[in-house]
Amino acid sequence: METRENIAVGTHIWAADPELAFIDGIVVNIKGEAAEIQTSEKTVVANLSKIYPKDVETPAGGVDDMTKLSYLHEPAVLHNLATRYEINEIYTYSGNILIAVNPFQGLPHLYDTYMMKKYKGAPFGELSPHVFAVADVAYREMVNEGKSNSILVSGESGSGKTETTKMLMRYLAYLGGYAAAEGNSVEQQVLESNPVLEAFGNAKTVKNNNSSRFGKFVEIQFDKHGRISGAAIRTYLLERSRVCQISETERNYHCFYLLCAAPPEEIDKYKLGNPKSFHYLNQSNCYELVGVNDANEYLATRRAMDIVGISKTEQDAIFRVVAAILHLGNIYFAKGEEDSSVVKDDGSKFHLNMTAELLMCDPQALEDALCKRVMIAAEEIIKRSLDPHGATVSRDGLAKTLYSRLFDWLVDKINVSIGQDPHSKSLIGVLDIYGFESFKTNSFEQFCINFTNEKLQQHFNQHVFKMEQNEYREEEIDWSYIEFVDNQDILDLIEKKPGGIIALLDEACMFPKSTHETFSQKLYQTFKDHKRFIKPKLARSDFTIVHYAGEVQYQSDQFLDKNKDYVVAEHQHLLSASNCSFVAGLFPPLSEETTKSSKFSSIGSRFKLQLQQLMDTLNSTEPHYIRCVKPNTVLKPAIFENINVMQQLRSGGVLEAIRIKCAGFPAHRTFIEFLGRFGILAPEVMRGDYEEKVACKWILEKMDLRGYQIGKEKIFLRAGQMADLDARRARVIDGSAKVIQYKIKSRVTRKHYTHMRKASVCIQTWCRVKLAHKKYTNMKREAASIKIQKNLQRLVARKAYATIQNAAVILQTALRVVAALNEFKSRRRTRATVIIQACWRCHRACSYHKKLKEASVFTQSRRRGITTRREFRKLKMVSTENGYLQESENKSQKKPEEVTLCLESEKQSEVSIEIGVLQKAVDKPEKQSEELSVYLQSEEQLNVSTEKDILQEAEEKPQEQPEELTLCLQSEKQPKTEINEEGQEITELQHSFQAVQCKVDEKNALHVMESEAAQKANESLPAINISIPVQEAEKIETLTAEVETLKALLLTEKQRADYSERKCAEAWELSEKRLRKLEETERRVYQLQDSLNRLLIGFPCLDIYALLIKSPVCLRLLYCMSEQFSQLKMILRSSNSTSTTSVPIVREEQIDTSDNSDASSSDSDFTFPAPAPTTNSFSSFKPNSFQLIVQDLSGTEIGCEKWENDREGAFDDYF
Repeated sequence: METRENIAVGTHIWAADPELAFIDGIVVNIKGEAAEIQTSEKTVVANLSKIYPKDVETPAGGVDDMTKLSYLHEPAVLHNLATRYEINEIYTYSGNILIAVNPFQGLPHLYDTYMMKKYKGAPFGELSPHVFAVADVAYREMVNEGKSNSILVSGESGSGKTETTKMLMRYLAYLGGYAAAEGNSVEQQVLESNPVLEAFGNAKTVKNNNSSRFGKFVEIQFDKHGRISGAAIRTYLLERSRVCQISETERNYHCFYLLCAAPPEEIDKYKLGNPKSFHYLNQSNCYELVGVNDANEYLATRRAMDIVGISKTEQDAIFRVVAAILHLGNIYFAKGEEDSSVVKDDGSKFHLNMTAELLMCDPQALEDALCKRVMIAAEEIIKRSLDPHGATVSRDGLAKTLYSRLFDWLVDKINVSIGQDPHSKSLIGVLDIYGFESFKTNSFEQFCINFTNEKLQQHFNQHVFKMEQNEYREEEIDWSYIEFVDNQDILDLIEKKPGGIIALLDEACMFPKSTHETFSQKLYQTFKDHKRFIKPKLARSDFTIVHYAGEVQYQSDQFLDKNKDYVVAEHQHLLSASNCSFVAGLFPPLSEETTKSSKFSSIGSRFKLQLQQLMDTLNSTEPHYIRCVKPNTVLKPAIFENINVMQQLRSGGVLEAIRIKCAGFPAHRTFIEFLGRFGILAPEVMRGDYEEKVACKWILEKMDLRGYQIGKEKIFLRAGQMADLDARRARVIDGSAKVIQYKIKSRVTRKHYTHMRKASVCIQTWCRVKLAHKKYTNMKREAASIKIQKNLQRLVARKAYATIQNAAVILQTALRVVAALNEFKSRRRTRATVIIQACWRCHRACSYHKKLKEASVFTQSRRRGITTRREFRKLKMVSTENGYLQESENKSQKKPEEVTLCLESEKQSEVSIEIGVLQKAVDKPEKQSEELSVYLQSEEQLNVSTEKDILQEAEEKPQEQPEELTLCLQSEKQPKTEINEEGQEITELQHSFQAVQCKVDEKNALHVMESEAAQKANESLPAINISIPVQEAEKIETLTAEVETLKALLLTEKQRADYSERKCAEAWELSEKRLRKLEETERRVYQLQDSLNRLLIGFPCLDIYALLIKSPVCLRLLYCMSEQFSQLKMILRSSNSTSTTSVPIVREEQIDTSDNSDASSSDSDFTFPAPAPTTNSFSSFKPNSFQLIVQDLSGTEIGCEKWENDREGAFDDYF
C-alpha cells in the first residue's frame, strides 16, 4: 500500500468503486482522512487508505510486462489488462508468468504456422507475450539443460484453459514432431486424444460451454534429440455426480448428446431418440450448444478414436455402454409388497430390457441388482429388498460407476496406444486443471477442486518468491528480512493427519451410522478455534473455509456418499458376468482374499494421494505458469467486467504474487530509466558529468529516502517510495508550470496590444485598397470587352477558312480513293481469271499424267504376258520335237528350269517392289505440288489483304509518304519470289522422278531381253549341260548390282525430296508472315472505305459537287488524289502479278443510311450521303465514289472548338 503522505491535491489516483472495481480521478481537496476526487462523470469522496496513485505516463496501449508498471497494485494491473484487451492483445506477462484473457472470438492469425516459426528459438521477452513463447522457453530449457519442465494452466471454468492447453501441445508437437515408422505419429495421437477426452469429460456449465469436469496432466516425453518419443495422460477427480444430476442451464457430458445425434442406423441400433426423452438429459432445458453441430462432432470423435488406436469393435462397445446408461436412467420404480420396490410400468421395463441387452446381461438379474441387497451373515445369506428411493439410488450409483470405469478405460487405452518411452530422461508436462470455484451450492467436488488450487497456489507462491530471490541475488542486494506469504495453515486444515477434514471425513465414512450432520458437528468441535474455519450462524451442517482467494461455504449433505469409493457387490457380480467382454473387462472379478484384505478406500484419500504425486512431479520439474482469465460472464467478445476479472486475478494467485513482490521491492528501475524520470529533482546532478549509479544515489540521498537498495544495473524501491518520488516530482513540475504560466500570460497580453495596433493600420490599408481595386476592375472589364470582340471576329473567320479547307481535303481524298479502288477491282478480277485458268490447266495436266501412267503400266503387263506365252509355245514345240530325249535328260532338264523360274520370279518381285517405291516417290512430289497450289492460293489471299493494308496506309498519308508505301509493297514481293523459287525446285524434282521412271522402264525392257535369252538358253540345254549354271550366276550378279544401283538412286531422290520439303516449310512459314500483313492491309482498306461512307452520310448538308464547281482549288486537290491512288493501284497490281495462285476476296459493301447510324458507329467513323451531281462537268461521278476511307489532314483550328475536338479525337482514335 502506498503511504497516504504521497497523496496531495492534483494527484491522479485510483479510487474504489462498487460497480467498476476502481475508477480514476484527480484529488481536488483533502480533509483529514477523506479526499474529494473529481472523476470523468461525478465527484466522489473516499478514504485516503483506499485510494492508489496512478501513473499518467503509462503507454496508451499498456505494457506487455506488468513488472514494468511504476505502481504494482490491483487497479494498475486491472487497468493494464483492460487496455490491452481492447486492442485484442490477450496475452500479458507478469515476470515469467503469462496471463491469458479469453477473447471469446477466433484469432487465427495468432496461432498459424507463421507465428510458430516466429517464436521458435526467440528469446523470452523479445517478442510480444504469447503462449508459444512459454512453450518455447520450456522446450529450450529441457533441450539445453536436460531438465524436465512443466507448464501449469489454471483458471476458472470458461477462461480458456482447454484451448490454451491445445495450443501448447500443438506447438510442442511442432517443435518435437517425429513421424512414426508406421501408423499415426505420437504427436498426432497426443493431439487427437483431446477430442476424445473432451467428449467424455467435458460438459456445459453455467460459466462455460465446454468446461473440463476433470483434471488432466499430459506428460510429453522426448528423446535425447528433442523428438517426441512417448506420452502419458493422467486424469484427476472426474465429476461422477453429473451423470445422474445436472442443474438448470447446464448439460450432461457431451458424449450423450453426440450419440443421440448419431446416424439413423446407430440410433435404431441402440434404440435412442431425442435427448428430451431421457431422464439424465432432460433435467435441464439446454440440449444444444450455439455454433456446435452434435452430428459432426460425433463423426469427429469417431475419427479421433481411430487415430488414437481405438478399434471399431471397441468404439461400438463404448457407445453401447453410453446408450445403456441413458436407458438405465429411464428405469423408474414403484412401491411393491411391504417395503420392496418393483419396475414401475411398461416403459421402464422396456428400458430395463434395453439396458440388459446393451450390457449383455440377464434382465432379471439386473432388476434384482437394482432392487435387492444381499447381506452375508455368519450362518446364512439374507436378501433385503430396497424401497423405491433406495432402488433409485442404486440405479444412479450403477450409472456413475459404469461411466467412471468407462472414462478410466479410455484414459488407459489412450496411454497404451500412444506408448511411453522408458529410455526418455526429460519431459514437458502440461497441467490443465480446474480453477478455484465458489458457487451458491458447493459440494464435495468443489472442496477437492479448491484443495487442489490451494496446493498449486503454495507451489506458485514458492516459485514466485524463489524468482524474487534469484533477481535480488543477481543484483547483489540484501533480502534476508523479506517475509514469505504462505498458506500452509489451510493445507494443514484440509489434509493433516489425523485431525484434518479429509481424515475426519474418512473416519465418518467407516461408521455405518454416521451422517452428514454428525460429520459437521465433529468439524465444529475440532476447528472451533481455527482462524481459517468458520461455522455459519444459521446453518446446521454447512461450514466455511477461508481460502487464499476468499471464503467458500460448503454444504456437507453429500460429502459422505461422494467420498465412498466402492462398488456394490451385486453390481460387480452382475457386470463381471456379462457376455460382453468389454463390459466384463470394466468390472474384473475380485478374489475373496483381495476382498477380505482390502482396507477402506475413499475418494478423498485417493485424490490426496494423486495430488501429492502430481506435486512431486511438479517439484521435480522447472515450472512455468499460465493464468487464464474469463473477461465476462456472458461469454461474448469485447466485454471486460472489472469486478469479475479482479476476482479471478485474486483466485488465480496473481494478486498474491503481487503481494509477495510488494513485501520486497515492488519497483525496479534501471539507472537510465530512473534518471530519465526523476532527474528533474536534482538538476545540478544532471548537469555534472557523473556515472549513472552515482547520480541515482545522489538523487535518493537528496530526497532523504530509506530502505532502498542499489544493485548492479537497477534500483530497487520499497513500497511507497516510487509514489513519494512521483509526488515530489509533481511538486517540482507544478512550480515550473506556474513560472511558465506567468511568462506566457505576460507574453499573451503584449501580443494582444500589438495585434490591436496592427489591426487599425490594416483597416485603413484595406479601405484604400478597396477603392483602388474598384477602379482597376472597371479598367479590366473595358479591356476584356475589346479582347472578346477581337477573338470573336477571328473565330468566325477561322471557322469559315477551316470549313473550306476540310471540304477540299475530303474531296481530294475521295476522288483518289475511288480511282484506286476501281483499278484495284479490275486487276483483282483479271488476276482471279488467270488463277482459275492456271488451276484448270494444272488439274488437266495432272489427270493426263495419271491416265498415261496407268496405260503404260497396263501395256507393259500385257506385253510381258504375250512374250511369256510365246516363249511357252516355243518351249512346248521344242519339247515335242525332242521327246525322245526327254526321258533320258529329265533330271538334267528339270533342275535348270526350276532355277530359271526362281530367278524370273525373284526378278519380277524385286522389280515390282522397286516400281512401287519409285511410284510413291513420284506421287509424293505430286501431292506436295497440290499442297503448294493450295498454299499459294492462301498466300494470294494474304497478299491481297496485305495490299489493302498498304492501300490504307497510303491513303492515310497520300501527300506525305508515297515513297514509303512503294517500298513497303516492293518488300511484300519478296515472299512471292521465294515461293516461285520453291515451285521451280519442286518442278525439277518432278523431272528427276520422271527420269527415274524412264530408268525403270529401261530395266523392264532389259528384263524382257533377259527372259528371251533365258528361253534360248533353255533350248540349248541338251547340248550344253554344264555351262548353264555359270551363265545364270553371272546374270544374277548383274541384276543384283543393278538393283543396288537403283536403291542408291532411290535414296538420293528421297534425300532431295526431304530437302525440298524443308525448304517448302521454310517458305510456307515466311509466306504466312506476309499473309498476315496482307490481311491486315485489306482489313484497314475496308475500314477506311466504311469510315468514308459514314463520313459522307454524316454530313448531308455538304454539297460536294457544288463546292467542286465553285472552287478550282478543290478540283485540283481531287486530281492530285486521283494520281496518288493510281500509283497505289499500280503497286497493288505489280504485287498481285508475282503470286502464282490467288483466290479473290469478295466483300459485300453495304452502306447504312439510317438516321441513327452515328449512334452505332465509333468516334472515328463518319458516313456521308452520296450527293447527286449538279452540273454536266461532274456527271461522270457515281454516288458510291465518295464512300471511301479518308484521313483528316487539317491540323488547324476550326471555329467551333467542341466540334473540332470531337472530330480530331475520333480520327486520332482510329488512325
